[in-house]
Amino acid sequence: QVHLVESGGGLVQAGDSLRLSCAASGRTFGSYAMGWFRRIPEKEREFVAAISWSGSSTYYADSVKGRFAISRDSAKNTVYLQMNSLKLEDTALYYCAAETVGRPGDYYLVAPADYDSWGQGTQVTVSS
Repeated sequence: QVHLVESGGGLVQAGDSLRLSCAASGRTFGSYAMGWFRRIPEKEREFVAAISWSGSSTYYADSVKGRFAISRDSAKNTVYLQMNSLKLEDTALYYCAAETVGRPGDYYLVAPADYDSWGQGTQVTVSS
């Protein structure tokens, strides 16, 4: 497992942008598949975006496709989620996740159960 710390959340207006960051500990960050999820009260955790260990493969939930972008900087042990054109329904607690087991190939993961490390979350609130 790895220690993850999210930052960058806040209160913004609809249409604004935010960039979330997730800093990871560990010398093998470059080999982790990473993902972003979100949760609103009384609902299940929802997949948002995922990126492969190399950064060459990404995948997005339909609800954020075209508005959000996931990226990673292995030199900084950090994964980012750029969120543009924010909507009221994007309001949630956003979590960063890592899969540290490692499997052959360059892949992304969309199921929460595939990840073994989670951050504490950062709140994003979008107002009208």
